[in-house]
Formats: sequence, C-alpha cells, structure tokens
Amino acid sequence: MIYDPASTNPLAGNPLKNLTDMRRALTDLFDPLLPYFSEGNARVRIDAAGAHFDRAAADLEGFARPLWGLAPFGAGGGDFGHWDRYAEGLANGVDPDHPEYWGTVNGRDQRMVELAALGFALALVPEKIWEPLDARARNNLIAYLKHARTFDYADNNWKFFRIFVDIALDRLGASFDRSLTENYLTELDGFYIADGWYRDGDIRRIDHYVPFAMHFYGLIYSKLVNDDRAERYRERAMLFAKDFRHWFAPDGATVPFGRSLTYRFACAGFWSALAFADVEALPWGEIKGLCLRHLRWWADKPIANRDGTLPIGYAYPNLLMSENYNSAGSPYWALKAFLPLALPETHPFWAAEEKPLENEPAIVPQKHPGMVMMRSKADVVALSSGQENQQMRFGAEKYAKFAYSARYGFSVESDERIFAGGAFDSMLAFSDNGLHYRVRETNEEAKLAGDTLYAKWSPYADVTVETWLIPASPWHIRLHRITTPRPLQTAEGGFAIARRDFEVDTLSSETGAAYVIGEEDFSGILDLGSTTERKGLAQKAPPNTNLIASKTLVPQLRATIPSGQTILVSAVLAEKDPSSVGGIWTKPPARPDIDALRALVADKGITVSAIEAPGRLP
Repeated sequence: MIYDPASTNPLAGNPLKNLTDMRRALTDLFDPLLPYFSEGNARVRIDAAGAHFDRAAADLEGFARPLWGLAPFGAGGGDFGHWDRYAEGLANGVDPDHPEYWGTVNGRDQRMVELAALGFALALVPEKIWEPLDARARNNLIAYLKHARTFDYADNNWKFFRIFVDIALDRLGASFDRSLTENYLTELDGFYIADGWYRDGDIRRIDHYVPFAMHFYGLIYSKLVNDDRAERYRERAMLFAKDFRHWFAPDGATVPFGRSLTYRFACAGFWSALAFADVEALPWGEIKGLCLRHLRWWADKPIANRDGTLPIGYAYPNLLMSENYNSAGSPYWALKAFLPLALPETHPFWAAEEKPLENEPAIVPQKHPGMVMMRSKADVVALSSGQENQQMRFGAEKYAKFAYSARYGFSVESDERIFAGGAFDSMLAFSDNGLHYRVRETNEEAKLAGDTLYAKWSPYADVTVETWLIPASPWHIRLHRITTPRPLQTAEGGFAIARRDFEVDTLSSETGAAYVIGEEDFSGILDLGSTTERKGLAQKAPPNTNLIASKTLVPQLRATIPSGQTILVSAVLAEKDPSSVGGIWTKPPARPDIDALRALVADKGITVSAIEAPGRLP
C-alpha cells in the first residue's frame, strides 16, 4: 500500500456529529503527544524546529496548549487518563530546582502566552491539576504566576493572558494587585471598534484574532466572572456572530486570512465559545453546524505527521507559511475548538439539530475588516482592501491580496527574485528589472461604497495605483488605474487551484485571457479592455506556496506598461465545476466605467475601519 498522508489525520473517519464524536476527536488529537512528554512531564518537544523564543518556552507551549481542549473535557466529565502527568508536569515546571523548570519570566515573554492556558485550566478543573499538588508545589505555582504577571504584556490580545492568570489566582485564594487586572480590561476595551468588531492592538489588521482570541477570551471571561464587563462581552459576541457567519462556506471551510493560520480549527473557537458561555447569538442549530462542519472540513486533509502529531502548516505540513513565533507545539491552539466538551449532553448546543445557514445573501459588505463577502454553493470569497502587516513574513500575501477564498486559500511567495515564476494569485505584481518585484503591501486610502471597494496604494515610491474591486457573482472585477514615470512589467493572477500529476490538467493562455482546469475546479482571468494589451499565462506556481494545495496552477495576465497612465481591467472567476469553461466563462461581466466608479466612491465611500488604527492614521 502507498502511504496516504491523510490517513494519519486524527480526525479521519470521525463523523463529528455529537458529543461522543467530539470527545473522541480530542483524545485522538492528544494521544500522539504522549511519547513527546519529558520524563518529568513538564515539557513537550515534538521536533527540532525553532521559534524566536527559547526552547524551554517552546516546550511549555507544547505542554500547555492542549489544555484549551483538555480542561473543558475534564470539566464535562470526559475520561482523560493523564491528569497525573499534568499535575506532575505543573509542579516540576514551576520548580526552580527541577531540571525541567520552565525558566523565569524577566520581561515580555512567550511564557506569558502559555500561562493563560494554565490559568484557564486551574480555574476550570482545579481538582485535576491543583488539588493533587503538595504545599511546596502550590507555593511555587502561585509565586510563578504572580511574578510573571508583574511584567508588561504586549499591547494586543496578550492582555487577556494576564486576566486569565488573575482569574486563576483569585479562585485559588491568592492575594495580588487587582488594579492591574482592571487596567488591562480597560485597555482591552480600547481595541473595540463597533458592531462586535475589535482590532488586535494599534494596527491595521482585523483578522481571525478577533474571533479566536478577543471574543474567545471575552466569552470565557463572561462564563467565569459575573460583572458588567462580562455582559458587554456577551453583547459584542452576539453582534459579531451576525457578520462572522459569512466567513464560512457551506462545506464548513472558512476564509483563510491573516497570520497564525497554523492554528487551523481554532477558527471554530468562536462558535465553541458561544456554546461554552451559553450565548445563543444565532439559533443553536446554526451555531452547532458552523462549529462541527468546520471540524469535519479538516477531517480528510493531510494535516498530521505519520505519528498523528500536528505539524506547522494549514491543510498540509508547510513551514513556508509559518510565523517566526510558531514552534512545534503552536498548532495545538487548534484545541480551542473543543470548549463545548465542558457542556452536558442536555445543553441546547448538543441537543439542537444541526442546521445550515439559510437564505444567506450572496454579497455582504463588511466595513470594519474592509471586505466584501461573496457566497456561492461551494465557496466564500472575500474581496479585501485596507489591511496590512509589514512586521511579519509574507505580510503582503496574508493581508493585502485583492481576494481570499475558503476553497482556494491563498499563496505565499517562495522567492522574491522570481518575478517570472511567481504565483501572484489575487495580486498585481510589478517589476522594474524582470527579477525582483513589488506588490500591494499597504494602502494610503481604503473605502467601501456599497459593495465596491476602493484603495490607493504605491508599490514603489514613484508609482501610484488606484484599485476598485467589484463583485459580479460568481465573478469579481478588478480595475487598476496606474500612474508611473517609467515602464514596468506587470503580472496579475486569478485564484490558485490544485494541480495534478502527469500533466493531465488543462492549461489555456492567449492574448487577454488565461484559464486552468483541474480535476474538480476551473479558474480563469479575462482582460476586460485594458489600455495595454496583456498576454495570458497558465502559471505552474512554485510548490508548497498555497495553503490548501501543495501544487497549484494560477491563470495570469502579464504585460509591460508604459510610463504615464495605464488602466488594467480584468474579470476573475473560480468555480468548483470544470464545465464552467463552456458555461459561465463565456458570459463575463461588462467592463465598468471608471468615471462612474470614481463618482460612486466620492459620493458614498466610507473609510474602512481597518485602516484607521489608533495612532496610525494615514
């Protein structure tokens, strides 16, 4: 038998329909970690890959992150046979005299992140990991937590990590400076925008950290703490649910966007947290469906190593797409999806009949993240303008593409010196030497007018681009007005689809058009009357660049534009239907009028929230 990488996925074969299935999923995900626990059980080290923080912190990450799922499992009466390992590991990890000591926090430190999971577990299941400790171990633990919380936490969702430590200290009867808790809660409120949306700090980014961090922690807080702020968290989550549901395709896939996507099904953590906090933001059957369909989407993907551990990657192992803070234990934030294990089978989340989202609009503008969601039978596409990340690897690809797809994901580039071979899916790339290239990284302006997005940006200091993105479901239209003092080579890509072996796919390119047809999918890009002639190219993208398929094909349009002003207009289509080539591909949308678009934005355009980060106003 030839090894099938998907066969070692711990979720494979699990129907993921009910509480029993979800309990099994959690233990199947955790058990492969057991051989990697250290002798004293304080550290979990899966491989030799490194992150920017020290090895001890990475080992703590491997130890702590499973607790996001294990603590609810224990609270809900799940049969977990290794609590003794966690109690022993906890005692040894905070013991300065033990060889597996996690190390002392002496400043902003990754350990602060992982202590949040410990705080959560200590608050939820103290009988599992606190009560078994002797007096010395308890004193060491309290001292470790109190010392760590005295340092400054990052000015983003990290502030919740100290809140969770404080909740644990409070429940364990420790004395500490509670004014620090209140300060951080107030500062976290400063990240709130409106309509349920947050930004994760003083940044132009609104990504999955809103649901799987800001709301996730806020909803847990609302369950563990009874105060006015808890009620606000619940109210905000109810507002956010009405928008976030549009990020999920009918098959359960979500739109991958932004950083930290190696956390995989943590993207369902928001729906899980609603259940945990008893917040019926949508009908329970819909919340259950959004959560479990998303988990099922992962069940046939090759997301695990041969031993069942989760490597860095998204739909397959892929270090290329990682962040510099991803250690081997990082993916286990995925277990945030298992909060409903704390609930009894009689809870309405479990008792409800799973339901699909019904009567959903095909096009949904979202002004806060600067997106227009386009929904179809097999996909959700987010047209996007207004976000940036210039601090992390592949920030342009993760935040500044024109479109992101639940079915086709997005690609990161593998070499900044291969303009001729770049993927450039849902991007417009420029090159002044045919080797190096520039793409959109940030925006000077970003506006939403109805369901049309507008952005002004500069790939080079002396080049200005105005871009309009217009939904024309199932197509979308891109119009670029480029002003440059010198000729530039350009490449614009459609969506990336899976490429098969043995060259059995269909690749077509001609003047003004390119398309590719794979086993299940069609993807094409068509020029709608640019002022410069463009040639089509069916690009075989570099391997391991796309998040979902390890080998892909991308239809592109390429041209050298002259100095002065150039208008590039294209229509882009991707469908789970190879026969689209003889159907909808032959019926493209009409070319929009640029003067009408300019008037629309001038009259009705509102600045998207993402670009208005405090202190970073353009």
